Amino acid sequence: MTDRVDVVIVGGGPAGLRAAAELSPRYSVVVLERETHAGGIPRHSDHLGYGLRDRGRFMSGPRYAEVLVEQALTAGAQIRTSSMVTGWEGPRTVAVTSPQGRYVIEGDAILLATGARERPRPARWIPGDRPMGVMTTGQLQQSVHLQHRQVGTRAVIIGSELVSWSAVLTLREAGCRTVAMVTRSPRQESYALASWAGRTAYRVPVMCNTDIVSIHGGARVTGVTVRCGQHISTIACDLVITSGDWIPDHELARMRDLDIDQRSLAPVCDASLRLSADGVFGAGNLLHPVDTADVCALDGAHVARSIATWLGGVKTPEAAVHIFAGDGFAWVSPGLWRQGHAPARQRLALWPTKARLFPMIVVRQDGAEISRRRVAWPAAPGRVFRLPASHLSGVRVDGGPVEISLR
Repeated sequence: MTDRVDVVIVGGGPAGLRAAAELSPRYSVVVLERETHAGGIPRHSDHLGYGLRDRGRFMSGPRYAEVLVEQALTAGAQIRTSSMVTGWEGPRTVAVTSPQGRYVIEGDAILLATGARERPRPARWIPGDRPMGVMTTGQLQQSVHLQHRQVGTRAVIIGSELVSWSAVLTLREAGCRTVAMVTRSPRQESYALASWAGRTAYRVPVMCNTDIVSIHGGARVTGVTVRCGQHISTIACDLVITSGDWIPDHELARMRDLDIDQRSLAPVCDASLRLSADGVFGAGNLLHPVDTADVCALDGAHVARSIATWLGGVKTPEAAVHIFAGDGFAWVSPGLWRQGHAPARQRLALWPTKARLFPMIVVRQDGAEISRRRVAWPAAPGRVFRLPASHLSGVRVDGGPVEISLR
Protein backbone atom coordinates (compact mmCIF):
# COMPACT_ATOMS: atom_id res chain seq x y z
CA MET A 1 0.00 0.00 0.00
CA THR A 2 1.23 3.52 -0.86
CA ASP A 3 0.75 6.53 1.41
CA ARG A 4 -0.14 9.68 -0.48
CA VAL A 5 0.34 13.32 0.56
CA ASP A 6 0.77 16.65 -1.15
CA VAL A 7 4.42 17.16 -0.16
CA VAL A 8 7.09 14.71 1.00
CA ILE A 9 10.10 16.38 2.65
CA VAL A 10 13.22 14.25 3.03
CA GLY A 11 15.27 15.66 5.90
CA GLY A 12 14.19 17.18 9.19
CA GLY A 13 16.85 19.86 9.54
CA PRO A 14 16.34 23.66 9.37
CA ALA A 15 15.51 23.76 5.64
CA GLY A 16 13.04 20.87 5.72
CA LEU A 17 11.32 21.97 8.93
CA ARG A 18 10.90 25.59 7.82
CA ALA A 19 9.46 24.45 4.48
CA ALA A 20 7.06 22.16 6.35
CA ALA A 21 5.93 25.01 8.59
CA GLU A 22 5.23 27.23 5.58
CA LEU A 23 3.38 24.57 3.56
CA SER A 24 1.40 22.68 6.19
CA PRO A 25 -1.44 25.18 6.71
CA ARG A 26 -2.50 24.60 3.07
CA TYR A 27 -1.20 21.15 2.17
CA SER A 28 -0.67 17.71 3.68
CA VAL A 29 3.05 17.44 4.49
CA VAL A 30 5.17 14.56 5.78
CA VAL A 31 8.77 15.12 6.95
CA LEU A 32 10.97 12.02 6.89
CA GLU A 33 13.94 12.20 9.27
CA ARG A 34 16.43 9.35 9.60
CA GLU A 35 17.55 10.25 13.15
CA THR A 36 15.54 9.62 16.29
CA HIS A 37 14.76 13.34 16.67
CA ALA A 38 14.25 16.09 14.10
CA GLY A 39 16.25 19.32 14.15
CA GLY A 40 19.37 18.53 12.16
CA ILE A 41 22.89 19.61 13.13
CA PRO A 42 21.75 22.39 15.53
CA ARG A 43 20.24 19.71 17.79
CA HIS A 44 23.70 18.63 18.93
CA SER A 45 25.50 21.99 18.64
CA ASP A 46 24.97 23.13 22.23
CA HIS A 47 26.22 26.71 21.98
CA LEU A 48 24.87 30.10 20.95
CA GLY A 49 24.97 31.39 17.39
CA TYR A 50 21.73 30.20 15.80
CA GLY A 51 18.64 32.02 14.55
CA LEU A 52 19.92 35.54 13.88
CA ARG A 53 18.82 35.84 10.23
CA ASP A 54 15.50 34.00 10.46
CA ARG A 55 14.46 34.47 14.11
CA GLY A 56 16.06 37.86 14.80
CA ARG A 57 17.93 36.69 17.90
CA PHE A 58 20.78 34.42 18.99
CA MET A 59 19.76 31.02 20.29
CA SER A 60 21.52 27.82 21.28
CA GLY A 61 21.52 25.05 18.71
CA PRO A 62 19.21 22.69 20.65
CA ARG A 63 16.72 25.46 21.41
CA TYR A 64 16.77 26.57 17.78
CA ALA A 65 16.04 23.00 16.68
CA GLU A 66 13.18 22.76 19.20
CA VAL A 67 11.62 25.97 17.87
CA LEU A 68 11.75 24.71 14.27
CA VAL A 69 10.16 21.38 15.23
CA GLU A 70 7.45 23.12 17.27
CA GLN A 71 6.72 25.51 14.40
CA ALA A 72 6.32 22.66 11.90
CA LEU A 73 4.12 20.56 14.21
CA THR A 74 1.92 23.52 15.13
CA ALA A 75 1.40 24.24 11.43
CA GLY A 76 0.14 20.69 10.94
CA ALA A 77 3.12 18.84 9.51
CA GLN A 78 3.62 15.16 10.30
CA ILE A 79 7.22 14.40 11.31
CA ARG A 80 8.28 10.76 11.08
CA THR A 81 11.62 10.13 12.79
CA SER A 82 13.82 7.02 12.48
CA SER A 83 12.56 6.95 8.88
CA MET A 84 15.25 6.40 6.25
CA VAL A 85 14.45 7.01 2.59
CA THR A 86 16.23 4.20 0.78
CA GLY A 87 15.21 4.71 -2.85
CA TRP A 88 12.71 5.82 -5.46
CA GLU A 89 9.65 3.86 -6.50
CA GLY A 90 8.45 6.39 -9.07
CA PRO A 91 8.99 9.99 -10.27
CA ARG A 92 7.73 11.40 -6.96
CA THR A 93 7.45 8.24 -4.86
CA VAL A 94 10.04 7.14 -2.30
CA ALA A 95 10.67 3.96 -0.33
CA VAL A 96 11.04 4.36 3.43
CA THR A 97 12.50 2.00 6.02
CA SER A 98 11.49 2.57 9.65
CA PRO A 99 11.17 0.54 12.88
CA GLN A 100 7.56 -0.13 11.82
CA GLY A 101 8.72 -1.71 8.56
CA ARG A 102 9.18 -0.71 4.94
CA TYR A 103 6.59 1.36 3.10
CA VAL A 104 6.16 3.62 0.08
CA ILE A 105 4.98 7.23 0.10
CA GLU A 106 4.05 9.40 -2.86
CA GLY A 107 3.81 13.18 -3.06
CA ASP A 108 2.68 15.68 -5.64
CA ALA A 109 6.00 17.35 -4.81
CA ILE A 110 9.21 16.06 -3.25
CA LEU A 111 11.65 18.28 -1.35
CA LEU A 112 15.17 16.97 -0.79
CA ALA A 113 16.64 18.68 2.27
CA THR A 114 19.21 16.06 3.20
CA GLY A 115 22.01 18.50 4.06
CA ALA A 116 25.74 17.90 3.88
CA ARG A 117 28.42 16.05 5.82
CA GLU A 118 32.11 16.53 6.54
CA ARG A 119 34.56 14.29 4.74
CA PRO A 120 36.09 11.88 7.24
CA ARG A 121 39.77 11.05 7.46
CA PRO A 122 39.85 8.32 4.75
CA ALA A 123 38.32 10.69 2.20
CA ARG A 124 41.02 13.29 2.96
CA TRP A 125 43.90 10.86 2.35
CA ILE A 126 45.55 11.61 5.71
CA PRO A 127 48.37 9.05 6.16
CA GLY A 128 49.62 7.35 9.31
CA ASP A 129 48.35 4.91 11.91
CA ARG A 130 44.68 4.02 12.41
CA PRO A 131 44.09 4.53 16.13
CA MET A 132 40.91 5.46 17.95
CA GLY A 133 40.37 9.16 18.58
CA VAL A 134 39.90 10.52 15.04
CA MET A 135 36.44 11.93 14.33
CA THR A 136 34.56 14.64 12.46
CA THR A 137 32.99 17.67 14.17
CA GLY A 138 29.55 16.07 13.82
CA GLN A 139 30.72 12.90 15.54
CA LEU A 140 32.33 14.96 18.27
CA GLN A 141 29.17 16.97 18.94
CA GLN A 142 27.01 13.88 19.09
CA SER A 143 29.45 12.16 21.45
CA VAL A 144 29.59 15.14 23.80
CA HIS A 145 26.12 16.70 23.65
CA LEU A 146 23.91 13.66 23.01
CA GLN A 147 25.85 10.71 24.42
CA HIS A 148 27.77 12.60 27.15
CA ARG A 149 31.00 10.69 26.53
CA GLN A 150 34.57 11.59 27.47
CA VAL A 151 36.45 12.24 24.24
CA GLY A 152 40.02 13.19 25.25
CA THR A 153 42.24 15.78 26.91
CA ARG A 154 44.33 17.32 24.09
CA ALA A 155 42.90 17.84 20.60
CA VAL A 156 44.23 18.93 17.22
CA ILE A 157 41.61 20.29 14.82
CA ILE A 158 42.19 19.96 11.07
CA GLY A 159 40.58 22.95 9.36
CA SER A 160 39.79 26.53 10.43
CA GLU A 161 36.24 27.08 9.14
CA LEU A 162 33.39 28.33 11.31
CA VAL A 163 32.54 24.75 12.23
CA SER A 164 36.12 24.31 13.48
CA TRP A 165 35.51 26.96 16.14
CA SER A 166 32.24 25.21 16.96
CA ALA A 167 34.39 22.14 17.65
CA VAL A 168 36.56 24.24 20.00
CA LEU A 169 33.47 25.16 22.05
CA THR A 170 32.34 21.53 22.20
CA LEU A 171 35.80 20.35 23.25
CA ARG A 172 35.95 22.99 25.97
CA GLU A 173 32.62 21.79 27.35
CA ALA A 174 33.99 18.24 27.37
CA GLY A 175 37.07 19.34 29.33
CA CYS A 176 39.38 18.84 26.35
CA ARG A 177 41.97 21.47 25.44
CA THR A 178 42.49 22.40 21.77
CA VAL A 179 46.28 22.54 21.39
CA ALA A 180 46.34 23.48 17.67
CA MET A 181 44.17 24.25 14.68
CA VAL A 182 45.86 23.25 11.41
CA THR A 183 44.93 24.48 7.94
CA ARG A 184 46.49 24.39 4.49
CA SER A 185 45.07 27.83 3.80
CA PRO A 186 47.45 30.82 3.98
CA ARG A 187 45.07 32.39 6.50
CA GLN A 188 42.36 31.16 8.83
CA GLU A 189 39.12 30.49 6.96
CA SER A 190 36.44 31.53 9.44
CA TYR A 191 34.98 34.98 9.97
CA ALA A 192 37.49 37.35 11.57
CA LEU A 193 35.32 37.90 14.66
CA ALA A 194 34.99 34.16 15.34
CA SER A 195 38.71 33.64 14.86
CA TRP A 196 39.66 36.58 17.06
CA ALA A 197 37.31 35.46 19.82
CA GLY A 198 38.60 31.88 19.65
CA ARG A 199 42.26 32.83 19.72
CA THR A 200 41.76 35.45 22.44
CA ALA A 201 39.33 33.66 24.76
CA TYR A 202 40.55 30.08 24.31
CA ARG A 203 44.16 30.70 23.23
CA VAL A 204 43.95 28.31 20.30
CA PRO A 205 47.00 28.62 18.01
CA VAL A 206 46.07 28.56 14.30
CA MET A 207 48.80 27.04 12.10
CA CYS A 208 48.28 28.24 8.50
CA ASN A 209 50.05 26.88 5.38
CA THR A 210 50.38 23.65 7.33
CA ASP A 211 49.75 20.02 6.31
CA ILE A 212 49.13 16.95 8.43
CA VAL A 213 51.96 14.58 7.51
CA SER A 214 50.89 11.66 9.67
CA ILE A 215 48.69 10.57 12.58
CA HIS A 216 50.39 8.43 15.25
CA GLY A 217 49.09 5.97 17.82
CA GLY A 218 48.35 2.37 18.70
CA ALA A 219 45.05 1.78 20.43
CA ARG A 220 44.66 5.57 20.82
CA VAL A 221 45.98 8.70 19.08
CA THR A 222 49.27 9.87 20.58
CA GLY A 223 50.16 12.72 18.23
CA VAL A 224 50.29 14.21 14.75
CA THR A 225 53.22 15.24 12.58
CA VAL A 226 52.75 18.52 10.71
CA ARG A 227 54.72 20.32 8.05
CA CYS A 228 54.86 24.06 7.39
CA GLY A 229 57.17 24.72 4.44
CA GLN A 230 60.37 22.83 5.23
CA HIS A 231 59.71 22.71 8.96
CA ILE A 232 58.36 19.42 10.36
CA SER A 233 57.22 18.99 13.96
CA THR A 234 55.11 16.63 16.08
CA ILE A 235 52.22 17.72 18.32
CA ALA A 236 51.24 15.47 21.22
CA CYS A 237 47.46 14.87 21.38
CA ASP A 238 44.94 12.12 22.07
CA LEU A 239 42.17 13.41 19.77
CA VAL A 240 42.09 14.59 16.14
CA ILE A 241 39.04 16.40 14.75
CA THR A 242 38.59 16.65 10.97
CA SER A 243 36.39 19.70 10.43
CA GLY A 244 34.85 21.27 7.31
CA ASP A 245 35.61 19.95 3.81
CA TRP A 246 31.92 19.42 3.06
CA ILE A 247 30.14 17.14 0.64
CA PRO A 248 26.36 17.14 0.01
CA ASP A 249 24.29 14.16 1.14
CA HIS A 250 23.37 13.65 -2.50
CA GLU A 251 22.79 9.90 -2.73
CA LEU A 252 19.05 10.23 -3.33
CA ALA A 253 19.65 12.88 -5.98
CA ARG A 254 22.03 10.55 -7.79
CA MET A 255 19.63 7.62 -7.51
CA ARG A 256 16.97 9.78 -9.16
CA ASP A 257 19.41 10.69 -11.98
CA LEU A 258 19.15 14.40 -11.22
CA ASP A 259 21.68 16.73 -12.83
CA ILE A 260 24.70 17.06 -10.53
CA ASP A 261 27.24 19.90 -10.44
CA GLN A 262 30.53 18.03 -10.81
CA ARG A 263 32.43 20.61 -8.78
CA SER A 264 30.22 20.94 -5.70
CA LEU A 265 28.61 17.49 -6.17
CA ALA A 266 25.27 19.12 -5.34
CA PRO A 267 22.14 18.78 -7.49
CA VAL A 268 21.84 21.58 -10.03
CA CYS A 269 19.01 23.94 -9.10
CA ASP A 270 17.51 27.14 -10.44
CA ALA A 271 16.77 30.28 -8.41
CA SER A 272 13.41 28.83 -7.34
CA LEU A 273 15.26 25.72 -6.05
CA ARG A 274 13.71 23.41 -8.65
CA LEU A 275 15.86 20.41 -9.53
CA SER A 276 16.09 18.73 -12.92
CA ALA A 277 13.02 16.48 -12.47
CA ASP A 278 9.49 17.86 -12.50
CA GLY A 279 8.08 18.31 -9.02
CA VAL A 280 11.39 17.63 -7.27
CA PHE A 281 12.95 20.49 -5.29
CA GLY A 282 16.00 21.01 -3.09
CA ALA A 283 16.92 23.28 -0.20
CA GLY A 284 19.60 23.93 2.37
CA ASN A 285 23.11 22.53 2.44
CA LEU A 286 22.32 19.84 -0.08
CA LEU A 287 22.60 22.69 -2.61
CA HIS A 288 25.33 24.89 -1.10
CA PRO A 289 27.67 22.89 1.13
CA VAL A 290 27.90 24.45 3.57
CA ASP A 291 26.03 27.48 4.92
CA THR A 292 24.65 28.48 8.30
CA ALA A 293 21.48 26.93 9.74
CA ASP A 294 19.47 30.15 9.57
CA VAL A 295 20.29 30.61 5.87
CA CYS A 296 19.13 27.03 5.28
CA ALA A 297 15.88 27.79 7.11
CA LEU A 298 15.33 30.81 4.86
CA ASP A 299 15.96 28.48 1.91
CA GLY A 300 13.09 26.39 3.27
CA ALA A 301 10.75 29.39 3.28
CA HIS A 302 11.85 30.28 -0.26
CA VAL A 303 11.37 26.78 -1.68
CA ALA A 304 7.95 26.52 0.02
CA ARG A 305 6.72 29.31 -2.25
CA SER A 306 8.07 27.48 -5.30
CA ILE A 307 6.41 24.23 -4.22
CA ALA A 308 3.10 26.03 -3.69
CA THR A 309 3.40 27.47 -7.20
CA TRP A 310 4.00 23.97 -8.58
CA LEU A 311 1.06 22.53 -6.67
CA GLY A 312 -1.06 25.36 -8.06
CA GLY A 313 -0.43 24.10 -11.57
CA VAL A 314 2.36 26.45 -12.75
CA LYS A 315 5.00 24.27 -14.39
CA THR A 316 8.74 24.81 -14.74
CA PRO A 317 9.70 27.33 -17.48
CA GLU A 318 11.77 25.85 -20.27
CA ALA A 319 14.28 28.64 -20.96
CA ALA A 320 17.28 28.58 -18.63
CA VAL A 321 20.91 29.68 -18.75
CA HIS A 322 23.65 27.69 -17.02
CA ILE A 323 25.81 29.53 -14.48
CA PHE A 324 29.36 28.32 -13.86
CA ALA A 325 32.04 29.17 -11.32
CA GLY A 326 35.06 30.72 -13.01
CA ASP A 327 38.53 31.56 -11.71
CA GLY A 328 38.60 32.12 -7.96
CA PHE A 329 35.46 30.10 -7.15
CA ALA A 330 34.90 26.37 -6.68
CA TRP A 331 31.12 26.38 -7.26
CA VAL A 332 28.06 28.59 -7.57
CA SER A 333 24.43 28.03 -6.52
CA PRO A 334 21.94 28.27 -8.15
CA GLY A 335 23.42 26.81 -11.33
CA LEU A 336 20.51 27.80 -13.60
CA TRP A 337 19.16 31.28 -14.32
CA ARG A 338 15.61 31.94 -15.49
CA GLN A 339 14.12 35.31 -16.33
CA GLY A 340 12.00 36.77 -13.54
CA HIS A 341 13.07 34.24 -10.89
CA ALA A 342 15.14 35.59 -7.99
CA PRO A 343 17.19 33.37 -5.66
CA ALA A 344 16.61 33.12 -1.93
CA ARG A 345 17.43 36.41 -0.19
CA GLN A 346 18.22 37.87 -3.63
CA ARG A 347 21.73 36.37 -3.43
CA LEU A 348 23.80 33.71 -5.13
CA ALA A 349 26.12 31.55 -3.04
CA LEU A 350 29.70 30.90 -4.19
CA TRP A 351 32.66 29.12 -2.61
CA PRO A 352 35.92 31.09 -2.99
CA THR A 353 39.26 29.43 -3.64
CA LYS A 354 41.20 32.69 -3.16
CA ALA A 355 41.26 35.31 -0.42
CA ARG A 356 40.49 38.88 -1.46
CA LEU A 357 39.65 41.76 0.89
CA PHE A 358 37.62 43.80 -1.62
CA PRO A 359 37.14 41.43 -4.55
CA MET A 360 36.30 42.41 -8.10
CA ILE A 361 33.52 40.19 -9.45
CA VAL A 362 33.40 39.68 -13.22
CA VAL A 363 30.38 38.16 -14.98
CA ARG A 364 30.67 36.97 -18.59
CA GLN A 365 28.13 35.45 -20.97
CA ASP A 366 29.24 33.80 -24.18
CA GLY A 367 32.72 35.11 -23.36
CA ALA A 368 31.59 38.76 -23.33
CA GLU A 369 31.82 40.74 -20.10
CA ILE A 370 28.42 41.95 -18.88
CA SER A 371 29.34 43.07 -15.36
CA ARG A 372 32.48 44.07 -13.46
CA ARG A 373 31.96 45.36 -9.93
CA ARG A 374 34.03 45.59 -6.78
CA VAL A 375 32.22 44.60 -3.59
CA ALA A 376 32.82 45.84 -0.06
CA TRP A 377 32.99 42.46 1.70
CA PRO A 378 35.79 39.89 1.58
CA ALA A 379 36.02 36.58 -0.22
CA ALA A 380 37.84 33.81 1.65
CA PRO A 381 38.21 30.04 1.29
CA GLY A 382 36.24 28.07 3.85
CA ARG A 383 33.10 30.19 3.90
CA VAL A 384 30.26 31.11 1.54
CA PHE A 385 30.55 34.29 -0.51
CA ARG A 386 27.19 35.95 -1.14
CA LEU A 387 26.71 37.82 -4.40
CA PRO A 388 23.66 40.07 -5.01
CA ALA A 389 21.53 38.80 -7.87
CA SER A 390 21.73 42.27 -9.44
CA HIS A 391 25.17 41.31 -10.78
CA LEU A 392 23.31 39.05 -13.25
CA SER A 393 20.78 41.65 -14.37
CA GLY A 394 22.37 41.79 -17.82
CA VAL A 395 22.10 38.04 -18.48
CA ARG A 396 20.08 37.08 -21.59
CA VAL A 397 17.98 33.92 -21.29
CA ASP A 398 18.46 33.32 -25.02
CA GLY A 399 22.25 33.50 -24.63
CA GLY A 400 24.92 30.99 -23.69
CA PRO A 401 26.49 29.98 -20.38
CA VAL A 402 27.34 32.56 -17.72
CA GLU A 403 30.67 32.51 -15.87
CA ILE A 404 31.30 34.31 -12.54
CA SER A 405 34.95 34.96 -11.70
CA LEU A 406 36.94 36.64 -8.95
CA ARG A 407 39.58 39.16 -9.95
